Amino acid sequence: MSALPSDELCPRVFGGPGLQHEKRFIVVGMEWRERITVDPKILVGKPTVTGTRISVETVIDALAAGWTNQQILENYPTLKEDDIRACLSYVGDLLHGERVYALETA
Repeated sequence: MSALPSDELCPRVFGGPGLQHEKRFIVVGMEWRERITVDPKILVGKPTVTGTRISVETVIDALAAGWTNQQILENYPTLKEDDIRACLSYVGDLLHGERVYALETA
C-alpha cells in the first residue's frame, strides 16, 4: 500500500483570506470500513478492530504514547499491520468531517 497526495480526489479547503488548500493523503487499497466495527454489544459501541475487543482508541493511544507498530503487534497479536492503518484512516476520516464554527464574543 502507498499513500498518494491528492488535490483532485479529495480537496479540503479552509476559509479565511486567501483560501488555502490542504493536501490529503489517500491510502491506496485501504478501506477502514472493512476492518473497523461499531457494535453496541462490544465495548459499549466503541469502534473496534473487527473480530476483536481492541478499540481504535487503544491503538491510537498506543501510537500517541510512542509505541511502534511492531510493539503494538507484539502486545496485541491478533492485530495485523493493516488494522493499525485502518485505525488511523478511521480517525482521519473523523477529523476531516469535523467542522469548526467561530463564535463571536460580546
